[in-house]
Amino acid sequence: MTLPAGTKTAVLSWLAGHESAMLNLVGALVDIDSGSYDKAGVDAVGARLRAFLAEHGVAFSVVPNDRFGDAIRAEVNNQASSRSGNGGGGSNAPVLLLGHRDTVFPSGEAGRRPFRVADGRGSGPGCCDMKAGVVINAFVLAAFARFAAAPSPITALFTADEEIGSPSSKALIMETARPARAVFNSEPGRPGGGVVTGRKGGKFMRLDVVGKAAHAGNNLADGISAIEELARKIVKLHALTDLAVGISCNVGTIAGGQTVNTVAPHATAEVDLRYIHPEEGARAFRAVEAIVGEANVPGTTASLEITGEFEPLVASDASKRLFEHYAACARALGQSVESVFAGGCADSGFAASAGAPTICAVGPIGGRAHSPEEYVEVGSIVPRAQALALAIMRLDGT
Repeated sequence: MTLPAGTKTAVLSWLAGHESAMLNLVGALVDIDSGSYDKAGVDAVGARLRAFLAEHGVAFSVVPNDRFGDAIRAEVNNQASSRSGNGGGGSNAPVLLLGHRDTVFPSGEAGRRPFRVADGRGSGPGCCDMKAGVVINAFVLAAFARFAAAPSPITALFTADEEIGSPSSKALIMETARPARAVFNSEPGRPGGGVVTGRKGGKFMRLDVVGKAAHAGNNLADGISAIEELARKIVKLHALTDLAVGISCNVGTIAGGQTVNTVAPHATAEVDLRYIHPEEGARAFRAVEAIVGEANVPGTTASLEITGEFEPLVASDASKRLFEHYAACARALGQSVESVFAGGCADSGFAASAGAPTICAVGPIGGRAHSPEEYVEVGSIVPRAQALALAIMRLDGT
């Protein structure tokens, strides 16, 4: 379907005229605590987004969840897309926009560090990862609904638990991505205009060790230290890291013991395993299982639970073409774009593993995610929204 040039111009101009509104919505979302396990907070962010979508005539539905935040599925299937059919060399397969509402920060962080702008940068918990990204997705939907500009149906998922491996969202993402002609994940763009075309996969795991308590002074020999066993396992787990092939294994948290004068009867750790290629990931995971299964301190036992899992974003021929298409649209708007690889995991890996052409980090440019120094470049919000919109409007080569 060929969109009139005036429609494309209208969409881009409308987005340009709403910078302040975009920034206000980013601030409103940042100022709501929404850690992955804070269902009330994540749903409060969702309520604010639903109000925006309703105000702009964008249809949406809610996918409820008892434990994590509810998912929101928004859709624009306007007159332009309904007329397009499969003729004119185009496609009526849907376009999918991805974005998550949860953050890694604890309750109270938004109150301690509310959204603020200084020297062209916005700050606050989750400002770039990825509340600014869900805002541009929402505004692109609103623009397409307003001007009937979608060349094919557009679906956006505003999910709730990406930071912990999307346990409630993975199936929804893969099901929605499977028929998509293109998937754009609005994770934060990289400084210099980077768009992510490849990401590592990963597993988040909980390792539990059981020993035997004993008085550390009177009966030390009767005890079996779970902490000692965990320490020995940590050394072996970290030795699995092989950066040359993209494998990393990191123990991020540890806990255990009873009192200072007791041989530790229990200990636990959280383990992060990352990989580039699925076969290397499978090999590394088998090595993790072997380390967990072998007792270094006689009498200890250990168990392993996968608490979150990401698929890698592996570039395909189709996703490479999608990146080149996006980059050409961005350059037409005067923006610089480069392809980058990221060690971090994201929902884009699920979409890619479902077979959909997928690129990631098309959101506003930012950095230092997951830290108090997290920032978003305010001046990048409108340009990245425009690049995303133009890339969608030109999918049929027009």
